[in-house]
Amino acid sequence: MNYYTGFFIDKPIGNNIFSYKEREHKNIYVASLINGTLDDVKIGNHIAFCEIEFDKEIKNRGLENFIKYDFNGKDVYIFDNHNHAFYFWIKSLKNKKFKKGIKLVHVDQHKDMREPEEYIDNIEDMEEVFKYTNFSLNVGNFIKPALNIGIFSEVFIMDNLNSFSEQIDEEIVLDIDLDIFSKDMEYIDYELKIYRIKELINKSNVITIATSPFFINQEYAIGVLKDIFKI
Repeated sequence: MNYYTGFFIDKPIGNNIFSYKEREHKNIYVASLINGTLDDVKIGNHIAFCEIEFDKEIKNRGLENFIKYDFNGKDVYIFDNHNHAFYFWIKSLKNKKFKKGIKLVHVDQHKDMREPEEYIDNIEDMEEVFKYTNFSLNVGNFIKPALNIGIFSEVFIMDNLNSFSEQIDEEIVLDIDLDIFSKDMEYIDYELKIYRIKELINKSNVITIATSPFFINQEYAIGVLKDIFKI
């Protein structure tokens, strides 16, 4: 069953919790999940992330749809806010796309290793996993729950130049935040990042990719996404 059918969050929960009381815009949109290709990855009309920064309310549009993309038999999930990765990891685990306890490689400007307010202890019910992902987790705290329940044995974080030189030989689940290509991360060569990510894709049957509308221009991010999968 596809629980991602498009809906708004209007309470101070999940990704809508940030600066909620101070904001004028009080809701965010979670897009539908469809099967598609990279051509279907488009910016939508709804606000997916809203935050106040330097006394200014910043309203960021998310994706028109989340995309499940079949790339050479690999499951690629493309979405805007990064916490959705948690749901797609469990969906992929249940579909036997990877074995529980393998390594997660997290390519991101941020570590996303904050503690959630609560941990999920049962991932059998996908509706509950969906609710937990969207209403309890946010963009900064979705990895520790996956480690806590044993989905992954460990996480290797690629967020600096040295980490891009590390050799990874085993099968992994690959998690990418396209904000690794933001202006703050331009000190790492663009082509190096593309090359290493392509290498990592070859080692993974499941790839989750966040476009992160608050942290990187979405048109640019979509262009990077197409470069990653360019043959």
